[in-house]
Amino acid sequence: MKKFEDILADFYAISDEHYRVFNERIANIPGGSSIGVRIPQLRTYAKKLVQEEDFSIEELFHFPHDIYEIRLLKCLCAGYRKVLFSERVSWIRYIVGIMDGWSVCDVFCSTLRIPIAEKRSFLQKIEYYIRQKKEFTQRFAYVCLLGNYMEREYLDFITSALDRAEAQFYYAHMGAAWLLCEVLVRFYEEGVKYIQNGNLALGTKNKAIQKACESYRLSDEQKNFLKLWKKG
Repeated sequence: MKKFEDILADFYAISDEHYRVFNERIANIPGGSSIGVRIPQLRTYAKKLVQEEDFSIEELFHFPHDIYEIRLLKCLCAGYRKVLFSERVSWIRYIVGIMDGWSVCDVFCSTLRIPIAEKRSFLQKIEYYIRQKKEFTQRFAYVCLLGNYMEREYLDFITSALDRAEAQFYYAHMGAAWLLCEVLVRFYEEGVKYIQNGNLALGTKNKAIQKACESYRLSDEQKNFLKLWKKG
């Protein structure tokens, strides 16, 4: 397994200072806490790292995670390494525990794939993260649902999850709005019913309507109807 210092050296060799400054502002991370490696480069690096014979996820998890790219590398390797899903669940718990921003959450969720056979059982874990009522555990739950559960059979669970959003937390609010927007786009009638009757905070419903109305996947007629429900 590569040493922490060797991985940092690899990252500095492909870093971009202008991107670092720009991305720290966009990703809302402390200035000077990142190196400046772009996500596609990190993905390529992670895919190669997990294939090395001496790769150890346990060693990687013990690396300090105060550097943004190291947090992302942990997320990517936890998603790319081929293991039984029962083992990956413990990795997910670790990754959620180090989430401190929307970008770390969303990069992990875009990499994580829940096997079809495991989807029903993993809902118990998503329920756990929702009930913790913390900003990034909830955002993880909503973005994970968005990426892995956007099917009609899971709509009841999704709407129940939205009802319990801690909308006072900005990134939980935005994650819930993104999820509801996708429900509106893919399951319009069910999404409208939720807008009318669901318990999600009004401001979060409004944000979901705004995002849905920006989508090319809805008709003008559908968008105009949704705008009638944008209140406050």
